[in-house]
Amino acid sequence: MLDFLNVRTEWPWLDTVIFVGGLMLLALVVNFAMKSLLLRGYDRVMARTALGRDPELRRHRVLERLALAAPALVISAGVGLTPHAPEAFVAVARNVANAVVVLALALAAGAALDLVDVVYHRRPEARKRPMKGYFQILKIALYVIAALLMIATIIDRSPVILLSGLGAMAAVLILVFQDTLLSLVAGIQISSTDMVRVGDWIEAPGEGADGDVIEIALHTVKVQNWDKTITTVPIRKLVTGSFRNWRGMREAGGRRIKRALSLDQTSIRFLDAEDVRRLGSLRLLRDHLARKQVDILQWNEQLGPTDAAPANCRRLTNIGAFRAYVEAYLRTHPQLRQDLTIMARQLPPGPEGLPMEVYCFTNTVVWTEYEGIQADIFDHLYAILPEFDLRVFQSPAGADLRAMATAAGGGRRLRAERMGDPAPGVAAIRAEAG
Repeated sequence: MLDFLNVRTEWPWLDTVIFVGGLMLLALVVNFAMKSLLLRGYDRVMARTALGRDPELRRHRVLERLALAAPALVISAGVGLTPHAPEAFVAVARNVANAVVVLALALAAGAALDLVDVVYHRRPEARKRPMKGYFQILKIALYVIAALLMIATIIDRSPVILLSGLGAMAAVLILVFQDTLLSLVAGIQISSTDMVRVGDWIEAPGEGADGDVIEIALHTVKVQNWDKTITTVPIRKLVTGSFRNWRGMREAGGRRIKRALSLDQTSIRFLDAEDVRRLGSLRLLRDHLARKQVDILQWNEQLGPTDAAPANCRRLTNIGAFRAYVEAYLRTHPQLRQDLTIMARQLPPGPEGLPMEVYCFTNTVVWTEYEGIQADIFDHLYAILPEFDLRVFQSPAGADLRAMATAAGGGRRLRAERMGDPAPGVAAIRAEAG
């Protein structure tokens, strides 16, 4: 025993090594106890609760990150008791251990913010007021403060000295974090004005986005397009640019139909008595035609004998009767919103004919149901056009041009045969057969 004490006296560094080794062993034991005993016991208790059984909440591991500070605290508290240790060694070890404590606390606080963010997004008001961007700003500020404290702890200087030095670097920091600052301001504007919510259908053609908003973060807004692709839109673009938000349509419960039929203007004419009688058999037009006939008769009776020419008289037209039929059809349709605007109107004519526009709202906002209702309406309107002796305008197609060429060739052959020269007729037949 005396020999061992003499060895310790002759080699004091051996005391230092033994103490440091014991201190490291104690830190490992504390770390094992924290993770194996305390955390496992906590997990078993939490597993019996609904909060503990939620995998999304458990994956953040706030306590595990906080437990990293325990062995660092042991080293920070015990390194000062190391015998024969140089002051520089004690100072460096204590400062590094304290920096690890600060890091563990920062990581635990960041995980706690993520946990709060997950819990908040499960609340109904989270769709109207997304807070993910604000949590990200808090995490950035937290990590910046933690980095400053860690640096100040390691170099053993006051954090105030570092903060005073940051004043000279303000311009550089603003340049580095300009995107973050602009995105933060844009996020505040979007949140305060309620421009976009999670779940909104937005359409931003310039950004290639057309679908539902699934996430609003600090820098970006994620949009799931209808083809299930994900478009990431910079949040600043939603403030500085233009986009369409379909939320109002969904809240109103009706989606607009605004489509026109192009009618051949050469098919528009006045109705004669037989046409009026035939169209009067249509249930949707019966009251309209009776009312219009009374109005027209009263008007025409006011004309004198000299003004009784057909051009001076009022008469019914097939285009007017069709427009009245379309509006009556829409007003009796069971899948249209009768409390919203319903209208059938003529648009300015052009090279593509006379557009007859249908303007109404369906009683559903589901895309597939909306398209089905719209198709059914126009199926009926296209099919009913011949009843009014109207034609749809359509540019000549290949079949139309071939029919015109065939008719022209037949006319030339007939004229040649009438002139007594059969040769041109034979040539025309051969050309047509070719």
